[in-house]
Amino acid sequence: MKKVIVLFLLTVFSISAFAQNENVAAPEKNVLKVNTLPLIIGTGSVFYERELSDNMSAQMGVGYLNYKIDETKFSGLILTPEFKFYIRENAIDGFYLAPYLRYNKFDYTENDNQNEGSFKAFGGGIAFGRQWIMKRGFIMDLFFGGHYTDGSVDIKSGSDPADVTKFEGFKTRVGFSIGFAF
Repeated sequence: MKKVIVLFLLTVFSISAFAQNENVAAPEKNVLKVNTLPLIIGTGSVFYERELSDNMSAQMGVGYLNYKIDETKFSGLILTPEFKFYIRENAIDGFYLAPYLRYNKFDYTENDNQNEGSFKAFGGGIAFGRQWIMKRGFIMDLFFGGHYTDGSVDIKSGSDPADVTKFEGFKTRVGFSIGFAF
């Protein structure tokens, strides 16, 4: 955990040299970006962020999970609405704190389709991060946080899946998104 925090801080300070001047408000009001880290495990997520005021924005994330744990395959939708409160009056460019909600709906198959069903979960949490808008509208967003999720299983055939509980409880949220501001 200490290594992740140190890496986060080093990245924040090293990227700042390439960003726009922080004393000048970004003329862009919208951001479209993709979180690159979940791609490693087969999850794709796209975010749309819109400036609401000088220090606040709203963001909606939509993701698709296609993941296998042991003999269980999961696939489904992830929705993450959030509000971002920027420290300085320069929404969509700077340090922020972001409370968010998380909704998951996954279908699962286990043991060559002997066990099938769906899993729905709802939760919420908080993240903090730093978003940079470069001179040509390219953005980078580095964030870290955590949330708590509680869910339920709907069994279609067979018994409870062994691995579904890995999506419940307290979970960390780490991301590095890239995209464009417009």
